Amino acid sequence: MAFIQCDFYSKALGVATSMNVILPENIDSDQPDYSLTNNTKYPTLYLLHGLTGDHTAWMRKSSIDRYVRELKLAVVMPAAGRSFYTDMEHGYDYFTFITEELPYVAESFFPLSSRREDRFIAGLSMGGYGALKAALSKPESYYAAASLSGAVDIKSVTNSLIEQGQVNNLKEFNNIFGDLDDFCGGPNDLYSLASKCSTSKLKPNIYMSCGTEDFLYQDNLCFKKHLDSLSFDFTYMEGPGDHDWHFWDKEIQSVLKWLEV
Repeated sequence: MAFIQCDFYSKALGVATSMNVILPENIDSDQPDYSLTNNTKYPTLYLLHGLTGDHTAWMRKSSIDRYVRELKLAVVMPAAGRSFYTDMEHGYDYFTFITEELPYVAESFFPLSSRREDRFIAGLSMGGYGALKAALSKPESYYAAASLSGAVDIKSVTNSLIEQGQVNNLKEFNNIFGDLDDFCGGPNDLYSLASKCSTSKLKPNIYMSCGTEDFLYQDNLCFKKHLDSLSFDFTYMEGPGDHDWHFWDKEIQSVLKWLEV
């Protein structure tokens, strides 16, 4: 596998940003062809980090490079700050960046397929929310989405912050999502997005997993029940585990097997 650290200017964000990319290497012959002009277009997994991570997190804390070594799969890992992959009420347009600009830029720079059937998105915690939001909002763009310990119920998370008196964290969520009293049924509400997407002819395949000791476990169970009530093709997995890299490193292997690339 080739590992590429890429810095570029984002028009959607109005600032320079970064992504890390893993690319398959054609080394099957005595004279391997490393040319990016050989017409090979690889299926791509857009892999999103969590709230306290960045574009380097998956490479530093998991063995994702080793897990995709035998696969003809590219992995794109973008930086998104603490944005929840959202066009923020007060901040940057990260949803536009992730779902529109990033695929265009990545597919321009690297030999990546632009076909919906070859485009997947996954993430952990905040990134699990972002992956589901992207696929449910734009089912025409993503064939499959995977959420590992996803923050699938923002309203539940913010209610917990209110109960705990965490005023500063609550202000951050207001800056991201706007007035939280108006959150339910809006464009950032996964419950509402799933309900609307369930009537689409193009519905993404969904994978969800969460550790039974995770503080988001009950939220994930509730969202699973919501998907159960809708006509989605989805896989749900749970098992012993907390909100940590021991669980996510194991589960990303299951996601790769599930994708069947």
